Formats: sequence, C-alpha cells, structure tokens
Amino acid sequence: MNDPHRKPHQPGGAGTGVITENAKPKVAKPPLYKVLLLNDDYTPMEFVVHLLMQLFNMSQDKAEQVMLHIHTRGLGVCGIFPREIAETKVRQTLELARKNQHPLQCTMEKA
Repeated sequence: MNDPHRKPHQPGGAGTGVITENAKPKVAKPPLYKVLLLNDDYTPMEFVVHLLMQLFNMSQDKAEQVMLHIHTRGLGVCGIFPREIAETKVRQTLELARKNQHPLQCTMEKA
C-alpha cells in the first residue's frame, strides 16, 4: 500500500557518516634548496664548465653561461633541488674539486 504522506528512505541522511567533500589530506611539497658555486682565483674555468656538465647535466653553452656568471658575480646557482639531492650535489662537487686539487667551494641555501 502506498501512503502519499510517507517520505521514501533517503540514503545519506543524518547519522550515516557520508562525506560529501573530497577528504584527501593536503601534502606539503618539500622545501627546495639552491646549490651555489663560489668563485675563486685558482680553479680553472674549464674545470667548472666540466663539473657543471657532469654533475648538473648542463649543456656546454649553459655551463659556460653559469661559469661566467659565477666568475663575474662571485657566486652562482647550479640548480634547485629537494634537500637530500642538494646535499648530495654539494658533496659530489666538493669531492670532484678536491680529487682534482682545486679549492672550489660549493654550498646550499633554502630557495
């Protein structure tokens, strides 16, 4: 028997716990760090270009541009990475410089 005054059962009513909005938690992106090379008067420009190409995957032209920027301004950004990768790049840069007996300095700072 159909009762015209009776309301049909509606899913999602009070007390059912249905979430109507997308409830995905927002995940913050990790902070990024700039890897910086510092100019010195002893490390050959050719070595810096080679290092930028080898460790930072730059083309010859890009590596030369960055090297000249470092040479004229005293400091230059080699890349921007998550912390762990930036730390690795700094360590690799310093190891390669020492291995080749160059005093090249490399550091990182929050981007």
